[in-house]
Amino acid sequence: MLVTFSCPAYGKITLFGDVALKLLKMMGHSQTVPGALLADDIPAALTRLEKNIATEIPSSQETKESGYDDEPSVSLSHRAFPLIELLKAAQKEGCNVMWDSGT
Repeated sequence: MLVTFSCPAYGKITLFGDVALKLLKMMGHSQTVPGALLADDIPAALTRLEKNIATEIPSSQETKESGYDDEPSVSLSHRAFPLIELLKAAQKEGCNVMWDSGT
């Protein structure tokens, strides 16, 4: 499953479902897809996400070798970066954020 986040102040962002659900949980939101975050709730969600990303310990899945010597793993903080930027833009413009699955 893919999850696409959108708001009028930023382009659409598509994440793998497992990553998107984990980030939604870190934001303090239910893992319901589709869903939305009202403009008034974005500052608190952004703060929670940034705090949780900063304290995140890499999972064993990220630290295991993928079987490809030249393929580095991608940390959750790197995967979260586009969503954090989207939330910052939405906060600045005062717009809602929505997400939906691509299935």
